[in-house]
Parts: sequence; structure tokens; C-alpha cells
Amino acid sequence: MNHHQFIDHLKKQITSLPGEKAHASLMPINRPFTSESLQNIDDFRKSAVAIVLSPSENYFSSILIQRSSYEGVHSSQVSFPGGKMESSDPNLVFTACRECAEEINLPLNETHLIGALSQVFIPVSNFLVQPYLFFVEELPELIAEEREVAEIIHFDVSILKEESILQKGDIRIGESLRRKDVPYFSIEDYKVWGATAMMLSELKEILLQLD
Repeated sequence: MNHHQFIDHLKKQITSLPGEKAHASLMPINRPFTSESLQNIDDFRKSAVAIVLSPSENYFSSILIQRSSYEGVHSSQVSFPGGKMESSDPNLVFTACRECAEEINLPLNETHLIGALSQVFIPVSNFLVQPYLFFVEELPELIAEEREVAEIIHFDVSILKEESILQKGDIRIGESLRRKDVPYFSIEDYKVWGATAMMLSELKEILLQLD
């Protein structure tokens, strides 16, 4: 199966998503499911992220970023490129594309879109995040926007199928706060946890269904 045939199969597969069932194994302790949170909250902020697939030697690669250090709840965390929806954005797909171009110099548009994964609500920042899956045949030179992005992280998506990268441990948040027994993916020596790990967990389940 070539890359384009695989992407066609992937487009069909994500019409039926595993959703919160896939999120559960990567949720921090006491974190409610998104559907539970949205029953009580209607003033959330909308945002979107881009999960970008591109061909690698054996499979597909994707991109994560480590955010720059700042005074905020997501300082230095690893995430997908993305951010909040601006009032001028016509839709959330546009938001994901715009943020990807701004943060890592990767231009995207709807022709690259595979489809949407399940939304994830982030209680600590009141963001409802919509992940979108994109396919890019060839990546341009990526450039980190220095105010927002400390590192651009490339990883082979096939590692999501390896049980050894699923771990649990303490996570440092900011200068002094730690969360204990947090599930995370160990990817390229980074601890990927929280909403980003939940999205990756859903992508993992989708890819396993395609095997």
C-alpha cells in the first residue's frame, strides 16, 4: 500500500472515531471526560491544533513543538502546532492552518486536510481544542517562531504502536508545581502528556485499526 492509498483508508477510518475511549488511558488522575466538562461549561474558548503527517522512510512522520517558557499554565509544554480561534478566523480548520504557518512556517490549507479527531477540553485554561489531521507530501524548511516555540520535534508515528513509550511518572508544571503519576508518551526524550497525549492516543487507536 502506498502513501496515498493509506491516506485514503485513513480518511474513511476517521469517520468513526474511538473518542473518549481512546483518551481514557492518557488522562491525568481526576480529569473529567470532555463530554462531562461540557455539560457544565458553555463559556469555553475555541482552539484548534494541526496533526501533520508526511511520508517517512518506513511510515509517516509528524511534528510536535515545545512551547517557550512563559508565565502561563502551558509554559514549556509539548503540544501540536495550534492555538486559539481569532474573531477573524472563518472556521477552526483555518485556525489550525494559520497557527501552523505562524508557529513553524508550515503553510496548510483544506486541500491537505484528512479530517477531524475528537475534541479535548482543557480545564486549567478553559480551551476546547479541535484536532485536525493533515497530510503533506513534502515538508518545507520549518522555522520556529522564537516567541512561542522553543523546539520543533519530528517523530515517526509508528512509535505510537510501541508499548514501551507509554509511561507514568511525575510531571513538573512551572517552577514549583508537580503532578504525580501522570500517564504520558515518551517521544524523542520529551514527556508528552495531557491533551496532546490524549489526541495521540486516539490517533494510535485509529492506526492500529488500519493494521
